[in-house]
Amino acid sequence: MSLWLTLIGGIVIIAGSGVALGVALGITGLIILYFFSNGATSLAIDAIWGVFNSFTLSAVPMFILLGEILLRSGISEKAYSAFAPLFRKVPGGLLHTNIAVCTLFGAVSGSSLSTAAAVGSVAYPEMSKRGYEKDTVVGSLAGGGTLGLLIPPSLSFIIYGALTETSIGKLFAAGIIPGFLVAAMFMLYLLLKCIRNPAIAPRDPNVSSFWEIFVGFKQIWPLLALIFSVIGTIVGGLATPTEAAGVGVVLAVVISTVWGDLTFTKLIDALYNSVLLFSSVGFLVLGATILAQSVSILGLPQQILETVAEAGFGAYGVLLVVVLIYLVLGCFFDGLSLMIMTLPVVFPLLTGLGFDPIWIGV
Repeated sequence: MSLWLTLIGGIVIIAGSGVALGVALGITGLIILYFFSNGATSLAIDAIWGVFNSFTLSAVPMFILLGEILLRSGISEKAYSAFAPLFRKVPGGLLHTNIAVCTLFGAVSGSSLSTAAAVGSVAYPEMSKRGYEKDTVVGSLAGGGTLGLLIPPSLSFIIYGALTETSIGKLFAAGIIPGFLVAAMFMLYLLLKCIRNPAIAPRDPNVSSFWEIFVGFKQIWPLLALIFSVIGTIVGGLATPTEAAGVGVVLAVVISTVWGDLTFTKLIDALYNSVLLFSSVGFLVLGATILAQSVSILGLPQQILETVAEAGFGAYGVLLVVVLIYLVLGCFFDGLSLMIMTLPVVFPLLTGLGFDPIWIGV
């Protein structure tokens, strides 16, 4: 009981003090190792080295950089203008364009933050000018931005795969259809909402011709080529995520320079922001690794499995409880932080109940 109080209380109290979540996770893990496993804090060092020496994890900063480069290249404007004619006569209009472009950028940047920023910087001013309801505009951008967590190459998939030693290629392949289904559900919701209340999204009186739509998509073929070159090589087993990300960054620089408006100053700015973002993610992974090591050594997941078996909960009953916990905690933590924080307990618990690691990850 004291161990559980230390685990939960330590994270809540330390995180509540205002320090970074990675620090809270790491300190809690070190406290558990020191007081409950005879001071075996050196085990945390071995675990940290094993994770950060992983070739798979090195793909994360590359995908972050890829997204930052595209964010500053002006390509998002061309992508937006390409999709806009396609949804012009559909109730909701540019709201559907937001989701479509977020899906496109999510398939190349891997970062929900970069996706939302790239699309929002173009969409919000234009839609505000046309009289769209601002709450719905922001909601479509926020919801569309989360597609970067699910549609490959997702940073969440890469970090999940590195921490759990699960195939990144299989995670990417498994995330494609669910990602597009979520995007379709977002669009369906917006369609029904705008049919009920047309004032949310004023209709565009212009009619889109087939030629206009064709020319629009013709403008974004370099971006489509970049997507297929990155995701296709990983899913097809032709390259590792790190290799594909490296090639993707080089192609992004070339495309953004020739086809966009990337300058040397913008490239340096992208590098700087990538370092900042990966530092925060890396520190979170570091803390979670220490906590995972302490939890694993003391056999907490096994204790939970025994408790579940004694209580008579079925596998799907436990899954429902986990989903509800994620639903509540998701109101307070972002998706990536929540995943990293809970993996040390949730992953061995669900795999111990017979769930597939790929299915759990998606």
